[in-house]
Amino acid sequence: MAFEADSHDVIEVRGARENNLADVSLDIPKRRLSVFTGVSGSGKSSLVFGTIAAESQRMINETYTAFLQSFMPNIGRPDVDGLRNLSAAIVVDQERMGANSRSTVGTATDAHAMLRIIFSRVGTPHVGTSGAFSFNLPEGMCPACEGIGKMSDVDVTELVDFEKSLNEDAIRVPNFTKDGWYWQSLAFSGFVDPDKKIKDYTPQEHEDFFFKPATKVKLGTMNTNYEGLVVKVQRLFLSKDREAMQPHIRAFVDRAVTFTTCKSCRGARLNEAALGSKINGANIAECSNMQISDLADFIRKIDDPAVAPLVATLGGTLESLVEIGLGYLSLDRESGTLSGGESQRVKMVRHLGSSLTDVTYVFDEPTVGLHPHDIQRMNELLIRLRDKGNTVLVVEHKPETIQIADHVVDLGPGAGPAGGHLCYSGDVAGLRASGTLTGRHLDHRVTLKDEFRTPTGHAAIKGATLHNLRDVSVDVPLGVLTVVTGVAGSGKSSLIHGSLSKRDDVVVVDQSAIRGSRRSNPATYTGLLDPIRAAFAKANGVKAALFSANSEGACPKCKGIGLVYTDLAMMAGVASVCEECDGKRFTPEVLAYTLNGKNISEVLAMPIAEAREFFTTGQARAILNRLVDVGLGYLGLGQPLTTLSGGERQRVKLAIRMAEKATTYVLDEPTSGLHLADVDQLLALLDRLVDDGNSVIVIEHHQAVMAHADWIIDLGPGAGADGGRVVFTGTPGELVSDSDTLTAQHLREYLK
Repeated sequence: MAFEADSHDVIEVRGARENNLADVSLDIPKRRLSVFTGVSGSGKSSLVFGTIAAESQRMINETYTAFLQSFMPNIGRPDVDGLRNLSAAIVVDQERMGANSRSTVGTATDAHAMLRIIFSRVGTPHVGTSGAFSFNLPEGMCPACEGIGKMSDVDVTELVDFEKSLNEDAIRVPNFTKDGWYWQSLAFSGFVDPDKKIKDYTPQEHEDFFFKPATKVKLGTMNTNYEGLVVKVQRLFLSKDREAMQPHIRAFVDRAVTFTTCKSCRGARLNEAALGSKINGANIAECSNMQISDLADFIRKIDDPAVAPLVATLGGTLESLVEIGLGYLSLDRESGTLSGGESQRVKMVRHLGSSLTDVTYVFDEPTVGLHPHDIQRMNELLIRLRDKGNTVLVVEHKPETIQIADHVVDLGPGAGPAGGHLCYSGDVAGLRASGTLTGRHLDHRVTLKDEFRTPTGHAAIKGATLHNLRDVSVDVPLGVLTVVTGVAGSGKSSLIHGSLSKRDDVVVVDQSAIRGSRRSNPATYTGLLDPIRAAFAKANGVKAALFSANSEGACPKCKGIGLVYTDLAMMAGVASVCEECDGKRFTPEVLAYTLNGKNISEVLAMPIAEAREFFTTGQARAILNRLVDVGLGYLGLGQPLTTLSGGERQRVKLAIRMAEKATTYVLDEPTSGLHLADVDQLLALLDRLVDDGNSVIVIEHHQAVMAHADWIIDLGPGAGADGGRVVFTGTPGELVSDSDTLTAQHLREYLK
């Protein structure tokens, strides 16, 4: 429908220039569902998140006192001439929830808090207030594991080389290098002889060196705390969020530490009193361990009038989780183990029960990780939020969600410098007729192949039982493109990652975040900067270190970042272009050196596709070819990794892993963040990997990828306890003609 209203019924955007936006001006209808489309890098996120949501949140923050603002994240003013008629914005993104082992689905949705109150009132025997049922509070937690449910055990043989002494650098723990502070605190503590081999320690020395609890000691003239090596490792590393660790520390922890279920509470996290209190024969840990769809049935049967309102509210929350396709989770599932799409849907549940109206909800690809069957339910939830009187803004690529929009904003025509223009704004029918890339691809369908490749062999999976898998045995064909399908929670990742990922010749390209600071960029992350620096050094007869913005060639004022971050104490901090190097990141001396007429700053400013024409041979060309192959030709070589979308990050990782001598590639939803037009390019890349003699296994929901497969393994029939079985194996043609699984139904519908 065409939208006509007075000016107060639209969000007015005038002259938006954030990132690559080219002076974009448009009106977005309020209290409607607007979907923003365009290829990766076209400017969708810059408009929706970087401009509209950022300004809304910045203006709300400005209503707080300067004192409170000093504790809030700094949000800079977006580069836009004018924004009018904004309402409070709530961003529901795909950032994974904190991987803290104390955070679960139950704690993140408040469902566990409601369950605790119910148990404190009607559980028998009565054991106290709701705090007595919390594994995060002293009165409820298991005293042995302190509410974690697991005990860590450190393998001392991974910490030290027993054949060496401390003076011979026996310690293998990261950051414990010889002569460093941690090393000195052990070597000069007086408890051991630094010249004695570890294997020759007396029992007392062994105990003191590895396990002595914190003790005051004198180190030279200084009073300090001494801790045994195991005690220090546990404090320094095991109390940290694993995902936040640097890769080398994470690798060390994975090698040196094993986690076992707590023997005292058997993983339930709670003390004996809490576990002894029951409702209808189940304690709170058993309830938290139930599949949410089963817990919803259990809660409905509690008919004590003392908790009737709480039972109704908790029941509503659980029903919402089931509706949104998360009924297969349990409340005790650690939130750090959820995928980006699952995290986004858990957050969404918080807002469904909200009494707020006239709010702007902003979603980032809410269909990520959803089977076509579940997208329908997601669409219904977006419509429900809109019908409560809210403005719903959705960045999305899936045609099923674009088609329910009241209003579509299409950005492009290309990505990066070739994007940032408003290509279309209007209803869905107008988009179809508009001739834009999105309009042309909205009804584009990938067809089944005429001939399917023949496998060169099989990788056998026998008796898989991880998570919800029901003793699954299946042969995964090699030398072909295999697509693993099934609704969210059916067991796809458990089957493939749990059974295949640990094999030597398998490379896994998943959606886990790239850990990097604002200094990291595609050139540093892919190793491309090394051959670039070497080329500059050779051409100019100087050392390569000069051409690193993290080393001696860096501008001293901005330390090679190109921006100066000014902390304004109680006001929001400001990032401004460094005046000394004008954002070029290097000293004038370094910028005087050129390679084929370009200095290092000009080379790092190039898009990847342009750089490929600049570096025509050697390692640099090989890396650039792979980055173009995965569809990232528009990214700048020096663009900070922190600005990349999830889909872009995954494709950067794929470009790196393609260089490894693997024979089997496992990809986890590689179409995430891909425009309909780019899916064809991805399929061509997957074909090329297979034609080069590799096996490619893709966990995917996108019907285009299913249709293009040589072989399909479909799991189900449902999610959680209703899934975990192979319900079909065969070619896509056989799936469409012979099967009636949910996947078969939706692929048939797609191919019509």
